[in-house]
Amino acid sequence: MFESGFKNVNINLTSANPRRTFSCGDTVTGTLSFDLTKETKITSITMALTGNVDVHWSTGSGGKKRHRRHFSAKINLFNLKSVLLQENSVYPPPVDFPSSFHGIHGRIQYLLTVSIDRPWHFAKSFETELHFLERISNRPELWAPLSGSNSMNVCCLCWTSGPVELTSALICLRGGFIFICEINNASSRTVTPKARLKERQTYYTHGRHNRNSGTRNLVTQNGEHIKPNTPDVHKELLLTIPTNTHLSISNCPILEVDYMIEVNLLLQNVEFEMYNIKICN
Repeated sequence: MFESGFKNVNINLTSANPRRTFSCGDTVTGTLSFDLTKETKITSITMALTGNVDVHWSTGSGGKKRHRRHFSAKINLFNLKSVLLQENSVYPPPVDFPSSFHGIHGRIQYLLTVSIDRPWHFAKSFETELHFLERISNRPELWAPLSGSNSMNVCCLCWTSGPVELTSALICLRGGFIFICEINNASSRTVTPKARLKERQTYYTHGRHNRNSGTRNLVTQNGEHIKPNTPDVHKELLLTIPTNTHLSISNCPILEVDYMIEVNLLLQNVEFEMYNIKICN
């Protein structure tokens, strides 16, 4: 058995940042270490770095009258192979590929596989995942300002007075967003501004003939109440991005991840959607 000659097999990748991630332009280095319990002849030690995207989902339900349909797609981004001839190995990093991602119906995964071959034995392989992050500097559109404003009148037949007007600006901070809201409440009701950060994951088959999309709320923040007939109220809302949030993905043919901020006004537990702002990374 393989374990009779080897123990404590470890693949350790060296990263320049505490998150242990790699991006295009980085040099990926690492070490392979193991202990031998006896004299062992090794034919070769090979390495492979692969990148793959796969998505899958189903629609419908079982039963005699209804059929369940299955959709799937897969892309092989690259498959690099080399023979390990020294203790440290240097691999060219992937360039212009999407960031690592694990979602509900698909994933983008980069694996480093080390195989040890011995005479008259099956090769034994060990895998470790490489966490790849796309560099924002490679995509100029992601540097566009994440600020803007919009205004909208919310009217309802049950209101006995004037409308509510909301104008807000979005300012991007490190790790979050600040909404600066200017509210004119000409109604006879108390209203509350509300902001929500949402993530949307979209999966496609090849050619994008079929798709599956789902949205989830990441964080919601309510502002302070605005009393009736109160003009020119200035309020600020802070949305903190959760630390485990994925990066946006827009450069993959079968998988996309994007984010939007939904701005609402809350009136007697009823939300009136004002507008959505699409954001990137």
